Amino acid sequence: MTVPTAPFAGRTVFRAGFGALQLERLSDRRADAVALLRRAVELGVDHVDTAEFYGFRFANEVIREALRPGDGVLVVTKVGADPVEGGRPPLRLAQRPEELRASVEDNLRSLGTERLDVVNLRRADTGPGVRAEGDQAVDLDDQLATMTALRDEGKIGAIGLSSVTIDGLRRALPAGIVCVQNAYSVVSRDDEGMLRLCAAEGIAWVPFFPLGGAFPGLPKATDEPVVREVAAALDVTPAQVGLAWLLHHAPNVLLIPGTADPDHLAANVAAARITLDAATLASLDAIESRSSDIALG
Repeated sequence: MTVPTAPFAGRTVFRAGFGALQLERLSDRRADAVALLRRAVELGVDHVDTAEFYGFRFANEVIREALRPGDGVLVVTKVGADPVEGGRPPLRLAQRPEELRASVEDNLRSLGTERLDVVNLRRADTGPGVRAEGDQAVDLDDQLATMTALRDEGKIGAIGLSSVTIDGLRRALPAGIVCVQNAYSVVSRDDEGMLRLCAAEGIAWVPFFPLGGAFPGLPKATDEPVVREVAAALDVTPAQVGLAWLLHHAPNVLLIPGTADPDHLAANVAAARITLDAATLASLDAIESRSSDIALG
């Protein structure tokens, strides 16, 4: 079977990547966390999503230990929030230009590198999560000036955006955006227009919460009767159907599902090779989309 690939930040990558957020569940079993990431590489994963605030830099440290130069794995991190140990939520916004620069330096140190492949600027404009207020309500142009300066200095290879509106993306296009991360799934498709804009501009669409349901009030793809019916017919899991739909829906979609379980990891990667016929896609496309625009904190 042909390996499904797509362009990303000047590379061609396998469309099923790995999100490192769940690695923090293995914080007391570091060797297992390293082994899980090694297993991801063995399965063909060649792009990993992380952040300094994932497990208070635990995810970054595991990536530093597990990945080798010869693996050819593209590491994507993000700035715009910093970890707060014991906080609820366990992060705080860090949107000011000087905070973005400091966060880049933090990621460079914890990942043990001199250059970050891709850095997503996490805004607080849309989607589930906290909203920027007070001195954290920073103009996008000021943030992009800092990000492009860091790229010019060689500390960043490419710039992405996260939790951004379509107007924000349009404003950012001249900066050379390579990816967008917003909440998006078969049951929550608020950003359909932005996905299409990304496809037209050659920008990767990398949905977080690809199965929905990460916060109370968000719909879950795996609860949908149609998703469950398709899964039963294909002898796969409802989660695999939700992930496979994303890849069939648009050619610029990349997956970054996270897990701390090796079997779940293998199932996520296998979802990239599931074929959905036209009738099945039509039935999934017909699922009602419900809003994911929930502010927390």
